[in-house]
Amino acid sequence: MGVELVRERSRRTHGVPEVIVGELCAELFAGLPRKDQRRKGEQYLRGLLTAQGRKSIRNIAASVGDGAAEQSLHHFISASTWEWAPVRAALARYVERALRPRCWVVQNVVIPKAGQHSVGVARRFVPSLGHIVNSQEAYGVWAAGDELSTPVSWRLRLSGEWLEGLGRGADTSLECVIGAAREVREWTAAGHRPVVVDLPDTEPAFLVGKFRAAALPFLATVPGATRVTATDPALDRLGVGEVSVQQLLRMAAPLRRPVTWTDPVSRRPRTSLVTAVQVELPRAGQVLLLGEWDGPHGWPRRCWITDLPRASWGELLRLALLSHRVAADFAETSVSVGLVDFEGRSYDGWHRHTTLASAAQAVHTVATAECRAQGRARLHTHAHTHAQAHAQAQAQAQAQAQAQDEGQPMARSA
Repeated sequence: MGVELVRERSRRTHGVPEVIVGELCAELFAGLPRKDQRRKGEQYLRGLLTAQGRKSIRNIAASVGDGAAEQSLHHFISASTWEWAPVRAALARYVERALRPRCWVVQNVVIPKAGQHSVGVARRFVPSLGHIVNSQEAYGVWAAGDELSTPVSWRLRLSGEWLEGLGRGADTSLECVIGAAREVREWTAAGHRPVVVDLPDTEPAFLVGKFRAAALPFLATVPGATRVTATDPALDRLGVGEVSVQQLLRMAAPLRRPVTWTDPVSRRPRTSLVTAVQVELPRAGQVLLLGEWDGPHGWPRRCWITDLPRASWGELLRLALLSHRVAADFAETSVSVGLVDFEGRSYDGWHRHTTLASAAQAVHTVATAECRAQGRARLHTHAHTHAQAHAQAQAQAQAQAQAQDEGQPMARSA
């Protein structure tokens, strides 16, 4: 989906939950060395939450009631000395504690730009648009649960003149993903959470090798044409040699089981047929292959490989499909808080803006989670009160019936 279309669909007025904003700002900016930096950080975050339309620095300054602050906020983002990595680490720890996510989901984001002056912009083919456009390409790591997700770390992929100007070597998609995921693990000490990733242009064996070298548990999409050898005892009778992932899963179709999951947009339950078998991936060793079908016939719709063999098939599928949760939250919230709005040539400026935009999204995510928890608590209280009243009514009816059977008058309740 194009960013401009997403922007139109997600445009709405956001309330600012003061308690959460204050709590988050206290954590994020505690490490900034100067008081004025901490004040500007809070100003910028509040502006991202309240400014209407594109989150330009001019709009952000105006939204916090200080139009004269535009120049100082521009310096704070693009040319100041504060480091964004510690702020991002504080954000990751806050989100980990507040949301207790099930996994980290890697989301690839392509941001079309009108010109070529913004940092990282290059001409690239964008499949969702169907043509070549000037754009930035970034990889975000999202804390994801069944109902909500929010980004905590980013990598901006650079090429050409940008690499020369910054004195950096080229980063592949996989290097961006591994680097960001390792940072999140170090910041949160949550090494057991798997990384859900979709890198269709990366050779699967290379991906497995890199994730294992980084000691990162993974669940990754795999092309159906990838060659594997079945090693699962359940398939011994088939005598299968090296075949494609799709062929092997089709042969394993009799092992499928139904798994129910929730669509992140409609919130309606859906059911898929799933099977998982152990396979040998050339040059990578043993992995678990997971396949999903829409119906009882045909080829699997999606395939994944993972090193989480102890997880149930249902748990694996629900983890894999949390990428839909992330895509929905990007469309609903990320664009509206300005995640794609940075304009400028500053590499550090892009990271500072993206870090604070991620914090703005965390405010909405945590506020939504708390609101839903309160709603569930009210429903529980209402159900409990209703159950008590129903039990009392039943007891009274039984007493009345017993009194009538015994021919005794029944006292009227007050």
